[in-house]
Order: sequence, then structure tokens, then C-alpha cells
Amino acid sequence: MATETEKTTSTPHVADSHGLIRVHGARENNLKDVSIEIPKRRLTVFTGVSGSGKSSLVFDTIAAESQRLINETYPAFVQGFMPNLARPEVDVLEGLTTAIIVDQQRMGGDPRSTVGTATDANALLRILFSRLGKPHIGSPKAFSFNIASISGAGAVTVERAGQKVKERRSFSITGGMCPRCEGRGAVTDLDLAQLYDETLSLNEGAITVPGYKGGGWNSRLYIESGFFDPDKPISKFTKKELQDFLHREPTRMKIAGINMTYEGLIPRIQKSMLSKDKESMQPHIREFVERAVTFATCPDCDGTRLSEGARSSKIDGISIADACAMQISDLAEWVRGLDEPSVAPLLASLRHTLESFVEIGLGYLSLARPAGTLSGGEAQRTKMIRHLGSSLTDVTYVFDEPTTGLHPHDIQRMNGLLLRLRDKGNTVLVVEHKPEVIAIADHVVDLGPGAGAGGGTICFEGTVEALRTGGTITGRHFDDRAALKDTVRKPTGTLEIRGASTHNLQGVDVDIPLGVLAVVTGVAGSGKSSLVHGSIPAGAGVISVDQGAIRGSRRSNPATYTGLLDPIRKAFAKENGVKPALFSSNSEGACPTCNGAGVIYTDLAMMAGVATTCEDCDGKRFEASVLDYRLGGRDISEVLAMPVTEAEEFFAAGEAHTPAAHRILQRLTDVGLGYLAIGQPLTTLSGGERQRLKLATHMADKGGVYVLDEPTAGLHLADVEQLLGLLDRLVDSGKSVIVVEHHQAVMAHADWIIDLGPGAGHDGGRIVFEGTPADLVAARSTLTAQHLAEYVGA
Repeated sequence: MATETEKTTSTPHVADSHGLIRVHGARENNLKDVSIEIPKRRLTVFTGVSGSGKSSLVFDTIAAESQRLINETYPAFVQGFMPNLARPEVDVLEGLTTAIIVDQQRMGGDPRSTVGTATDANALLRILFSRLGKPHIGSPKAFSFNIASISGAGAVTVERAGQKVKERRSFSITGGMCPRCEGRGAVTDLDLAQLYDETLSLNEGAITVPGYKGGGWNSRLYIESGFFDPDKPISKFTKKELQDFLHREPTRMKIAGINMTYEGLIPRIQKSMLSKDKESMQPHIREFVERAVTFATCPDCDGTRLSEGARSSKIDGISIADACAMQISDLAEWVRGLDEPSVAPLLASLRHTLESFVEIGLGYLSLARPAGTLSGGEAQRTKMIRHLGSSLTDVTYVFDEPTTGLHPHDIQRMNGLLLRLRDKGNTVLVVEHKPEVIAIADHVVDLGPGAGAGGGTICFEGTVEALRTGGTITGRHFDDRAALKDTVRKPTGTLEIRGASTHNLQGVDVDIPLGVLAVVTGVAGSGKSSLVHGSIPAGAGVISVDQGAIRGSRRSNPATYTGLLDPIRKAFAKENGVKPALFSSNSEGACPTCNGAGVIYTDLAMMAGVATTCEDCDGKRFEASVLDYRLGGRDISEVLAMPVTEAEEFFAAGEAHTPAAHRILQRLTDVGLGYLAIGQPLTTLSGGERQRLKLATHMADKGGVYVLDEPTAGLHLADVEQLLGLLDRLVDSGKSVIVVEHHQAVMAHADWIIDLGPGAGHDGGRIVFEGTPADLVAARSTLTAQHLAEYVGA
């Protein structure tokens, strides 16, 4: 009997034999037939230089196929409402589990979306106030700034016992939306001085709005309306005339024999210009809108977005508006103090959510913070909150550089969270460059050896110890440590900031030295961005390069974004004696079959759409006749397929010598984007690549001060060295460089460090150190100092 038991326990159950995720023949983007086995229920870190294929393997292959397979389990009707996902380019994928992707996509910039609405914390608070708030004002809807109060009454016809009976009915919904700002917290005012010159008459061109000058229909509408004398200066208008001119309701009338609708100037501009997305406007209209529109806090709700009724209901003297405005760490403490058995499960759930914020290092935020203002790292950690207390196991969590925007002090906390997710029995896949995160991995996969076409293969897989001696680029640079500089540059001037109080800054006075490399650092939420972006005067020749998204369709690419395509088109046109428009796939040279897209999309309703390469142009995007024109032996499609480094050589000398194109390509190489194809769609670039593309574009701007926001985001250890060289060249050419950064290599390389803290939120917002990196290490007085001293081995 004993031997029988031993036999059964020693033979593992067949269900326990699926301990690996197997990938065979992955060819997504630049992957070169990659085959790999990834252990389940372990922490695997994927590393390699920028552009080596990490995201292509983890996100575009493993996570994408997992999501596609889950979507296929829903009925076809439900699939019709889901994003269409095509099967990735891979031969075999086995052992997949449900994938939860926690990426760095910014949260929607909708003005109504806040940290509270994005994480369910607001929903729980609304229920709490509807149950315990005094006076009681209504259901949870009464505390929502997205629901307006409406009421109505009227007669309805009801059929009873075969007879129709008319009855009077009334209804009302009590919402929490502030009626003045419609739940946005801010109101827009138009500066009338920017709309018209009151000293002039309409005939003299008083209206200064773009498109309303020069006798066009827009100006004729007002001149010939008959509501006022077009030869009278606007300053002499009566109250009635000014009302008709600025605010009159839409009125049908005939002008020059044509039926038209007259409308006051303000509502007309609000409909035609202010309701549109600013980024999609033409430059001259965007400039007018920025000049004419002022955003002010709503005077009725004082920026809380809530109606008077919602603000009047309180629990222990605190209204829902007060609760949302509190720092989350303080709110968690307040909720812990509430003891009400009737809502005990609700309080427990709310406490857990708020404590998760604190645990993940976001306790310094408030629930009222607009979601669109969160950084990529903050947005990613906010998305993590709903997974921390999840009871799900055997799930694959996929993280995209979870340490972005984190101080070395916060990285230790993030590591603890990743290990906790793994220890619950989950597979954790992390794309990361930071050695502190690679060090905690159970399994490391290093892709490379280069970027773009030079990458896409597995260079190494194994343990962290084996990586150190593995001879790959990551292995060689794993223990790299930048040394403190022997001598630092002397400032050529100072940029004065006085009494800075943006967000959590507590009346900060600081002199930022110019003509040197200055680094602003501090724990996440200490006030760095508020100081640099919110307090530095907007003028003063400051060029700010942040991590905001680059707007562009899949037709946009580095060549169009940087202006590189213009000199290339002109060079082709001059060489072949034709017009430049032929060499644009968005203009006359486009393939007529696919309209210059290179692919033809077939929409299959609720099934995944299919993109097939255009047969006429073979994916080259240009008409066949255009490809007969050559420059230096290459046609335009071959030039757009070149990586930046190859294109730089091509335009440097010989028949294709084009100085204007060569200058732009040199800047792209300088910022570490030499591997990008110049015609690669912008939609395929990572956050770090987008920022460096912006930096390359701005390097030609006439400005003396560069402000960079974490330029090491997405950079491999080997590329950080190149970035430091670029920052040095910028400073040596007479520019001032101010960098918001957590990377110790950049801190060690700085001439001057400004450290904010000591904590986050209301525990931060003060300068805790100013001086050279050597002084900071010697003092060891702050968290940054301790981590920097450890890094340089002092």
C-alpha cells in the first residue's frame, strides 16, 4: 500500500506539466524567427538596447495573442464592440494564460476624468455620502459631477383595460454637477480685446478673429446684418447693439440674396473654434485661441465641479468635495476613523483602495487630480492599484518599464510589489532597463545585439549571475557606475525663481545656474515638474521637451515630423527635373490603389480587420512612375526604408549630398535614434523614443535653455553614456540644460543638483539640497544623497 502511494505522489499530475510559455517563430516587427521558453509563476525581465525587439516579443506577440484568444471566447455580437486584434506573426504560442497589461499609456485627457473616477474610489465615496451624509440629499447620483440635475412634467397616455387614459406625470433626477461649469471645475472666458478693436467700425475691419477680415462672408454677415451701423466704432455701440453683436441667438436672414443664419460673435467662435481639439487646428488659429481664451476656476463651485447641494452634505464636518481634495494618505486616515457598522463592507473596500495608493507610492495625489495630468509612470501605477488586492492567480502580468519616473528609493517599493504579484502564483513579465529591477529577476531574457534591423534575436537567457558574465551589451554594462566629476563647470548666470507655489511647492526660492548641466531630483511627487514646468518663466528662450504624446497618424513618420522629408523631396525633384509633390505619399506621388498607405484594410465587422500589402505598389506607397526617379542610385521608397545612420552617410557626400537633410539626420543620431527607419510610422515608437525625437527636432530651435523631463526613460544602460555625451555637447555649445531626472548616472554627471523633498505631496515641495554632486554625497543628508553615495561607491 505504501509503495502504491509513493508511486502516485512521485509521478506529477499531467496538469502540472504546463510550466512554460512556449514561443516559436515570432516575426512581429523586427523579431527574427525568435523561439523561446518562459517559465510560468516566475519574474522574467526582458532587457536589451532601445529598439531591440523587447516590446515586439512581450506586448505585440505574447500579450496580444492572449488578449485575442480571450476576446474570441465572447459571442460575435460582443466582439463587435471590442477592439479588433489580428493574430501576431508567430508560428506557435503555447501555455498562454490570461494577460493583464499594465502599460504607460497616459490616461484619457478628458476634462471630466479624475484619479477618483479612474479607480472606482469616487464611486465608493459617493455611496458612502449618500448613506451617511447629513443632510441627506439623494442617491449616489447626487454626488456625481458627471450627472446634471434635471426635472420635467407632462401628460402621458396610459392604456388600461382597453381604454386610453391621459395622466399627468413628473420626474426629477438630482445630480451633483455644478451647473455653471458643467462638472469641469473651470470656465473659459474670452478676452474681448482679442476679438475686436473697439476704436474701429466694422467697415474699417474691427473684427480681428482669423477668417473674419478682408470682406469674406464671415465679416459681411455682421456688416450687412442691419442690427447696427457698420460705420460706427464698436465703442459707441448702444447696450442693445453690443448684445446683438456679441450674444444674439441664431436668427435666419437674407444677406446679398442668400439665406444665412446670423449669430452673435461669441457663440459663433465658441462653436467654430473653441469646441475643437487645439492640436488639430491650423497654427494661426491655435495661436489666436491661446491668446484669446483664458481658463479660470469656476466661481460657483470653486473648482470642485460639484453643485451646492453635493457640497452641503457632510460626514463629521467633511464634504465629498473636501474628501476628494485631500491628499490620499490623509483621506485614508480619515476613512480609517469612520466606524459605522451599517456600511462596514463599503468602508473596508474604500480603505483597501486608498491604502493601495499609499502602498504603491501615490499617496501624495488627490482624488480630484485630473487624470490627464498624471505622468506615464503615475498612470501606470494607478492602473496597478486594481490588481494589488486581486484574488486571481495564474495570471500573466505584463509591465512596461514600471520604474519610469521613480526615485531609487521608490524603486525598492516597486520591486516588492512585483515580487508579491509573483508570489501569489502569477507569471510576471517586465520590460526594463534599470539594473535594480533586473537584479530581482528569476529569469532574464536579453534581446539584441543591436536595434532595429540589427536586433530581434535572443542574445542571452538565464539567471542574473549568468548575465553578468554572459558577454552581451547588457551584461557588460550591468555593473557600470558613472563617477563623480573631478571639476564642475562655473555658471554663466542664474535663472531666478521666487515664491513658487504651483501644486505642492511651498513658496520655493531658488536660483538655477545657467551655462551648466543642472539636475532637479527628488522622490516621486516631491514637486520637481511643478518647479521646472510650472515656475520657470515661459519666455526667456526656454525650450521644454516633455514626454507628452506626439500627435500623428500611421502616415506620420520621423521624416515628416522632423521636417527631413522637405529637403529630401526637393533634392529628388531637382535631380530629376520634376515637382517635389511627386515624392510625397500623402500627395501627388501616392499609389492610387492604397492612397499612399502601403496596405489595404478590409473591415470584417466583428472579426479582426485584415491589412494586406497593396499589390500595385508592393507596400512602397508610391506610384510606379515615381519610383523610376532616382537620387544617388536609390528611389524614394528605398531612401525612406533606410535607418537613420545609413541615411546620414547617404546624404553626407556624393551625388545625394544634401546638407539640410544631413543636419537633421545628425541630430537624430546624436539623441540615440540611429536605428529608426526614417519612414517608420510614429505610432510604433515608444515613449522614450518619442521624447528623443522631440529633442532632436528642438535642437535646431533658437533658445538658450533646454528643459528635459527624464530623458533616460526607455534608454538602455549603454545608451545613457551617449545621452550624457549629448548633454555635454549642448552645454559646451553655450546652452543651459536643466534636467528633471532620477537616474544616478545623470546626477553624478551634473554640475549642480537641486534636490526636492523630503517626502511627497504636502511632505515635499521644499528644497532640501542645492550644490555639487560631490557635496551632496559628502553630506548624505537626503534620500537622494544616500542612494547616490551608494551608487558611486563613496
